[in-house]
Amino acid sequence: MWIETKTEMEETSRSRASFSRRVLDGVMLCTGDMEHLDKHIQDMSFVLQLPVWGLRGVARVILANNPLSGALILAALYWDSPWQGLLGTLGVLASTLTAVIIGQDSADVAGGLHGFNGMLVSLLMGVFSSAGDWYWWLLLPVILGSATCVFLSSGLTTFLNQWDLPAAVFPFNIIIVLYLLCTGTNNPYFPHNPAIPPGVLKPNDTELIAVEVRTKQINMTQQCPACPLSSK
Repeated sequence: MWIETKTEMEETSRSRASFSRRVLDGVMLCTGDMEHLDKHIQDMSFVLQLPVWGLRGVARVILANNPLSGALILAALYWDSPWQGLLGTLGVLASTLTAVIIGQDSADVAGGLHGFNGMLVSLLMGVFSSAGDWYWWLLLPVILGSATCVFLSSGLTTFLNQWDLPAAVFPFNIIIVLYLLCTGTNNPYFPHNPAIPPGVLKPNDTELIAVEVRTKQINMTQQCPACPLSSK
């Protein structure tokens, strides 16, 4: 009787250890770069591989290379603002598809190295836009800007390689600065909020016209000949 009870306890202990081991192995599969996922989908259709590449691009924004992290980031974006989530999705897909079409290195595309710049450009265009959410005109610069990042990244990589410097987020910075400079706060189609650093006083709306200022100086001189302005 005692021997049978001991045997049952040992079997229960082994089954619990085996279950814990399986759970731990399952968790470990979701960590790191998840290279096993790339091996699993490498023979699948392009339509199934593209979401994984895109999610890796989303995760690259936080310097990670894990599609599960990218999925969590994208889900958080949609939870906070569906509009921002849509912009981010379009940005990462536009840049990734452009990289595939123009024949960029397949390892870089699969690793999300061309997706994260498009993600950043699209999100900041949405943040700076003063037209509010669901302003469909904004999709045009989002897609074009995200696609242009790939061309800039390719050119900058070739140029900076001679000094062993990465292109990194240079394409994203160049595109977003050019966008803000070319549109402006009063653009009829793509208005955006003024990019003012925190703590800086906002400029007032006072406009000075040189001719009017000079006319007022002349009038003051005529009214008060003894004033200092009369000598000028």
